[in-house]
Amino acid sequence: MMSDVEVERDKLRTGLARLTIYRWWRRSIVGPVDHEAVVARVVEDSGWSPRYAFMTMMSAGIAVLGLLLSSPAVVIGAMLISPLMSPILGFGFSLALFDFAELRRSLKALAIGAAAAVAFTALIVTISPLQAPTAEIVARTRPNLFDLAVALFAALAGSFAIIRGRGETIVGVAIATALMPPLAVVGYGIATHNLPVGAGALALFVTNFITIALSATAMARFYGFGHHLSRRQGWMQTIVLVFVFVALAVPLGISLNRIGREAVATAQARSLLAAKFGEDARVTQLDLDFTADPLLVRAVVITPRAAAKKTPAIQDALVETLGRPIRLDLDQILLDPGAGALEVQREELRQASDGASAETQRMAALAKMIALVTGIPADDVTIDRDHRRATAAATPLPGATLSTYRMLEARATSETDGWSVAVIPPQEPLPEIAFADNVDTLDTAAQAALATTIWAAKRWNIPSLAVPGLPSEAPARPSLTQRRALAIAGVLRAQGLIPVSAAAAGQRYRLVPATPNPIP
Repeated sequence: MMSDVEVERDKLRTGLARLTIYRWWRRSIVGPVDHEAVVARVVEDSGWSPRYAFMTMMSAGIAVLGLLLSSPAVVIGAMLISPLMSPILGFGFSLALFDFAELRRSLKALAIGAAAAVAFTALIVTISPLQAPTAEIVARTRPNLFDLAVALFAALAGSFAIIRGRGETIVGVAIATALMPPLAVVGYGIATHNLPVGAGALALFVTNFITIALSATAMARFYGFGHHLSRRQGWMQTIVLVFVFVALAVPLGISLNRIGREAVATAQARSLLAAKFGEDARVTQLDLDFTADPLLVRAVVITPRAAAKKTPAIQDALVETLGRPIRLDLDQILLDPGAGALEVQREELRQASDGASAETQRMAALAKMIALVTGIPADDVTIDRDHRRATAAATPLPGATLSTYRMLEARATSETDGWSVAVIPPQEPLPEIAFADNVDTLDTAAQAALATTIWAAKRWNIPSLAVPGLPSEAPARPSLTQRRALAIAGVLRAQGLIPVSAAAAGQRYRLVPATPNPIP
């Protein structure tokens, strides 16, 4: 056992080592920084201004156009001019400084800027003829580990640049990379009434914002920024700041936990496939769709013919390993005996080439078939490969009604394999919904006319329809006209549309859009 003298010597050495590190940190890290000048610059740039508002909206407009066109170059252009870095750094530094006033000021600027960006992008998408989700949009609907890494590196680069005075360009690029595109996708989701896309992008925005803010706070503290640099404040404001820090850390922890579980599940699936097929096999593709129910696992394995496995057995093993129901989509590329590494690489290249060629041919055939049905050129058919969805705006056909276009869409969908087809009909009056004498229920013909009306409203992105005779409040004893209108309104609500009141009618009802049609 150590004597008391030796224990005291160890404590003294530890204390001296800590003191030496502290002195080095104060002299080499904190000393060269002009804290007052940095704080003044952060405070000056983190508030609301006309320039900030204009640049935010222009950046959002460029970003949403790049997303709709699926053009990474255009999205990068939006990143270059985004000013969102200023209030975010102000927020992060205010947490480090325990400056409640600056926290409110920067958070207000960020909230107003984000709201303006979302509203502006929603307006652009509403009036745009291109509304199909692209790969660039889909890529920003679910936060993953790489998105968090981008946000983390963005915060570290931005904080370092602002502290050491290395210029603003790197800050704008780094911060916008993690924030502006998701904001644009939020606006897209609102404009197209696509709640899953909008909610996913909002989750990505919030997760990245929290990561950036907390990372900036940690970087500021590392460089010696503390409460002594801000004006004095009461205990209540200090408690509020600590609560804000904890509140930001909780959703980030939840997101990290989910991302970590998904990463572990992917690693477990890859390890199981590698173990089942052996060392001579290679897992060339593995994709887990965590939004599907049950979990969808897509995998491509190149393996010797003798090591081929039955898909149900592999699926059962994955269910046992992952502990949840799954659906396995497994492609096995079988090699002849004696095939070496060169043959495996050749097979990978051939597989990729054949797959791309076959997929391109399928897309061309699908576009041609839909073009024939809708009477438009094949190049005008929008193909969403990721969601297996095709959209086409039909040209006016002589004698065709909305029911005709609806039947054409059903025919096109039936001739595709696992694809959904959306035919946008030309602008025409909605069909009449007729009731029999003294009857307030929808018969077969009326139900068909109402179904066509609802279909057309959804294809035109019309959220609400005016129903003749619909009372603004539920009457105690509704008249026949009101009962008919209430029957129609109930079906509209069940289909996600909003019924509004209009002038009364007799036995025949023709609904009209309650808002201008955004689709040209």
